Amino acid sequence: MLKKIALFAFIASTIISCSSSQNKTKNVHQVETFAKTISAEELKEMLYIYASDEYEGRKTGEPGQKKAIEFIKNFYVENGIPSPISEDDYFQEIPESYFHHGIKASENVLAYIEGSEKPNEIVVISAHLDHIGISSDGEINNGADDDGSGTVAVLEIAEAFNEAKKAGNGPKRSILFLHVTGEELGLYGSSYYTNVDPVFPLENTVVDLNIDMVGRVDAKHEGGENYLYLIGSDKLSTELHQLSEEINKKYFNLEFDYTYNAINDPNRFYYRSDHYNFAKNNIPVIFYFNGTHADYHRPSDTPDKINYEFLETRTRLIFTTAWEIANREERLKVD
Repeated sequence: MLKKIALFAFIASTIISCSSSQNKTKNVHQVETFAKTISAEELKEMLYIYASDEYEGRKTGEPGQKKAIEFIKNFYVENGIPSPISEDDYFQEIPESYFHHGIKASENVLAYIEGSEKPNEIVVISAHLDHIGISSDGEINNGADDDGSGTVAVLEIAEAFNEAKKAGNGPKRSILFLHVTGEELGLYGSSYYTNVDPVFPLENTVVDLNIDMVGRVDAKHEGGENYLYLIGSDKLSTELHQLSEEINKKYFNLEFDYTYNAINDPNRFYYRSDHYNFAKNNIPVIFYFNGTHADYHRPSDTPDKINYEFLETRTRLIFTTAWEIANREERLKVD
């Protein structure tokens, strides 16, 4: 009898082990399939529109910024990706009274894909939609890299997750695609979301993957292989940092540069983009960044200077990292 029980236990464990292995293999195939829907061609097509003169530099509260939010909304509507606010209302209105120095009322843009198993746990993928507008001499600051690159990356990631869901492979956790306003003037949009009106409770928010300038190459990496600066990945969750490293080594093998992650970094980039308002609330973050360049905050930050091949791979990397976080059994631990 004991031999039969032992044999049954062995067979059962073997079946479970094989099933787990098959699931892992299936998951690898799925994530690679949907990551490949992110293309340099689509990123380029969108960015040439988003960083065009028509959008007048997307300064917070100004007409060009209003055109930008319509562009983002229309993308989600056309792809059938809903808003978490209400049907056909993708704009989180921020009143003029919330801003300082005469900044006009503005909007964050929100879309989401509901999770299949853990819908109340939220993975946030963010980028800022604004830029610095028109210079005093009348030149338009198009902000192709800052942060047109992050904006179109979020849109392509949203489309990839949506394709997965339509194919029956939607994420276990919900994904919030968060386009925030007012970053250039003081992180206003992310501050409003986290401090005033978190559409999803912050205690249910698993991570914020923030994408701010990912389309260029800085002087340090000119002529080299694809890379990214990662900031904040180990500040609140060792597990997030390890997961991020593993995903990169398994699928992409980019150079991860942690120069700006140093505690004594004089640039203080950790405090200078929208992820920080999530980190202040004890939510793990990664800030993806290509570093500054000669065209930073200048009219010469134009879409023809973007490295679209690099942008494609970087966007696929972020999508794959989000996929893993959204589909793992346990939520990320904060330590």
